[in-house]
Amino acid sequence: MSSILWKSLVVSPAVLGATLLVSATAMAAPNKTTVISPAAQPGVTEVNQQPEILAQTTIDQVNRYSNEGNQNNSQSQVTSVSQFSDVQPTDWAFQALQSLVERYGCIAGYPNATYRGNRALTRYEFAAGLNACLDRVNELIATATADLVTKQDLATLQRLQEEFSAELATLRGRVDSLEARTAELEANQFSTTTKLVGEAIFGVSDVFGGNTGDNNNTVFQDRVRLDLQTSFTGRDILHTRLAAGNATAFTQSDLNVGAEGTQTFQVGNANGNNSVNIDRLTYEVPIGPANVYLAASGGRHSHYASVNNPYFFDQTDGGNGALSTLASESPIYRIGGGAGIALNLPLGKGQGILGNSSITAGYLASNANNPGLSSGLTNGDYAALGQLNFSVGDRLALAATYVHGYNTAGNFLFNSGTSSNVNNGFGSSVAVGTRQANTLLNAGESNSYGVEAAFRPSDKLSVSGFVSYHDVTGFGANDDYQAWSYGLGVALPDFGKKGNVLGLFAGAEPYSFNRPGFGGNNDIPYHFEGFYKYRVSDNVSITPGVIYLTSPGQNSANDDAIIGTLRTTFTF
Repeated sequence: MSSILWKSLVVSPAVLGATLLVSATAMAAPNKTTVISPAAQPGVTEVNQQPEILAQTTIDQVNRYSNEGNQNNSQSQVTSVSQFSDVQPTDWAFQALQSLVERYGCIAGYPNATYRGNRALTRYEFAAGLNACLDRVNELIATATADLVTKQDLATLQRLQEEFSAELATLRGRVDSLEARTAELEANQFSTTTKLVGEAIFGVSDVFGGNTGDNNNTVFQDRVRLDLQTSFTGRDILHTRLAAGNATAFTQSDLNVGAEGTQTFQVGNANGNNSVNIDRLTYEVPIGPANVYLAASGGRHSHYASVNNPYFFDQTDGGNGALSTLASESPIYRIGGGAGIALNLPLGKGQGILGNSSITAGYLASNANNPGLSSGLTNGDYAALGQLNFSVGDRLALAATYVHGYNTAGNFLFNSGTSSNVNNGFGSSVAVGTRQANTLLNAGESNSYGVEAAFRPSDKLSVSGFVSYHDVTGFGANDDYQAWSYGLGVALPDFGKKGNVLGLFAGAEPYSFNRPGFGGNNDIPYHFEGFYKYRVSDNVSITPGVIYLTSPGQNSANDDAIIGTLRTTFTF
């Protein structure tokens, strides 16, 4: 057997043990067993954790080390152990490390000129060090530089390999166990591309005040959403959401009272009898610099447009924000919905006056699936939105919004894409506002203008608000009217406990004055709300709150209404 082949067989296993030694324990005490644990290094997960957690951690580690190696300040091959700022001559393994660096040149270190020998080894770092050493050994063998490989070096490496044989065996057993558990997880997983996100809401509510209080009882209502979120490239997402619920708004007995005080979990419940329906089928994908949004069913403007209402808005009427639909988002985002397309395009690259700006545009049609007359993608009810967004760091966000809409006869302005011939009754078709502001007696078009802003002066305080104006042109006699709405919210995040939110809101439900056929009701329907979301755990929150409504139906002669709610939200 040639001397070159002999050196290859002898040196390779020795270097394997030495690489493990110097990569994991160069700064550790002699003969101390290395334990892979979260305490040893932030971000390193102990191998006996759940497979799904470990799989995610493994992906994070791959990304982290890949990014670390790709930095511009990446360190080249070191030629002296003195180039490491955290290696001292007094370290017990200094000589072994010095030999590997200066004699064999198979250690590179980290981009910030550190070796980090006093923390746990990961498989990725071990693979990188081993690969460098093996490359160097192959180079030495190929050039037959036998003088660089001495018997003393081989003896030292063999001693170190034998000394750490127990650790190597333990690591091998852990890797085998991990691979077996990962294979079991892959064989029984739900999907390689889809995860399930769920929300269940239990709500106990009652309303007090005059005739409204007398004609309603305490109710216990629910709503459940199961969202299948699928990604095909890692950057896109397909939402297939199933929903069911039995929550409906209170019946306010006074004449001309509309959808004031409607709560978020009372929206999107179809017939209110816990029947299951697909309430969202959308796809979002980045194409070049733009983010593209496609809706086949249940599309909403607030899916793709920033509503600038932190702590009050929660994923389109979710159960972790404000109680009411008015406090959740500006009514301008509830004009139209259904199927269509939208995109968000940045206007700058982080510098200059337009660096933090973007433009949003979208088109949604309520009856896009219906081929009949006065229906379809372009001939039926629709709403086209345009929005300019601007932010200053992470403290201030502003948006100016314009929506042009068309509604057929007998429909409502703030219907979120639900036509009146699908849901019986006013309350089931409208999410916010009075009858005067919502009802189109004949077909008509609308032009709406809104401004939204959010300001976060500190991590413990958030202030947000909106103003919207709506100009409706009806196609019948005396059908023209204007409507207004505005609101201001103050949120105190982490109030009393991390994850809790105290929210206070005041505003005006969408209203319209001097409309023919609706009487002379010209009082502003003010809306006041307070809630406190108490976070029981990462997946459970309890939110007690009160909604106070003045002049329901735009008439101060109507009794004020007070809605009390205790909402419990489960997320998984």
